[in-house]
Amino acid sequence: MPNIQETDLLAGGIDTFIIPADQVAHVQPDNSLEHALLVLVKSGYTAIPVLGMDSCLRGIISKAKILDSILGVERMEPEKLSSLTVEEVMERDFSAVKADVVFEKVMSLSIQYPFVCVENHDGQFKGIIPRSKILAHLNGYLHELRKTNPSM
Repeated sequence: MPNIQETDLLAGGIDTFIIPADQVAHVQPDNSLEHALLVLVKSGYTAIPVLGMDSCLRGIISKAKILDSILGVERMEPEKLSSLTVEEVMERDFSAVKADVVFEKVMSLSIQYPFVCVENHDGQFKGIIPRSKILAHLNGYLHELRKTNPSM
């Protein structure tokens, strides 16, 4: 491990933090909300990326968005789950960065979002960086810093 004082944490790359696309649960825009909810529940996540057939990021779908879409005025309308598509309710405002961005940018985005999507320069989805990985790295960094500088 490099000397902690010589390590520029914020200017470092993000490759080691990326969970690759083939390991990330996702859905497609034309999937039903019922399918998306099943994927979310089975994966244990609260939100997942929405990818087009071209593997490009289209949006984010979450349990909250799905539940909001089936809430009627007086009751829940679960029958909408099979008739509405992911594209109709997905979040189009989400965090995404290019693969060559520095750690500082991802760290800043992770304050507002539970994960940051990573794309290559062709717009292909490369994977995600969960907030938990960023926090674990920062925690380790701060512990190492404290070891090398006990007065902190």
